[in-house]
Amino acid sequence: MKITLKIWRQESAKAKGKLETYQLNEVEQDMSFLEMLDMLNEDLAVKGERSVEFDHDCREGICGQCSLVINGQAHGPESHYTTCQTHMRSFKDGDTIFIEPFRAKAFPVIRDLKVNRDSFDTIIQAGGYISAFTGNAPEANNIPIHHDISESAFDSAACIGCGACVATCKNSSAALFVSAKISHLAKLPQGKVERKERVEWMITAHDEEGFGSCTHTGACAMVCPQEVQLLDITRMNFEFNRALCIS
Repeated sequence: MKITLKIWRQESAKAKGKLETYQLNEVEQDMSFLEMLDMLNEDLAVKGERSVEFDHDCREGICGQCSLVINGQAHGPESHYTTCQTHMRSFKDGDTIFIEPFRAKAFPVIRDLKVNRDSFDTIIQAGGYISAFTGNAPEANNIPIHHDISESAFDSAACIGCGACVATCKNSSAALFVSAKISHLAKLPQGKVERKERVEWMITAHDEEGFGSCTHTGACAMVCPQEVQLLDITRMNFEFNRALCIS
């Protein structure tokens, strides 16, 4: 396959970026999207040019690091995929592919396609934990949890924190991410101790980090690799209103 790439190049957070054009002539359909970028970087290295920086880690759809906007869609043309799960068979011979970093005030560009997502860590630190007694691990059957509840909590906990929801939202809201973290703990007995404070702390951190407000368009759920449900945002709003009533 012959592919033309239009890639965002930006030397630093304060530098002015622009799209640069590259041509690859021997792309295989079974390559993953990141393997295709590896091929490009090998070519650039041979020419003595600076490689394109992009985030990646596990390349198995688990770590959530491969944050790219491909032809205007977070992670690429396939729904509910990460970038590393996207393969070149999703494109045609002769295609032009636009590749940009996630765009959000709270995700400043570090270089090229690499963005700073420390804001997610700040939100987790604000309340994404539980209080537990130290010592030996408790017997699992001491805290009975209905199967439906445990499955629902697991669905929320499946969020990998990739940030695609933020990159897709017209307001750059992280509501789906925050609600997933709030919901999976709120559903379980272990999360009840900080239940009230957690939602207040995490939503405050969300706003302070510069994320926008949720206007319920649902675009975030359409691109989420783990298919986190919009119902979690409803749960977050419930938990927040409940916390205000208790106050």
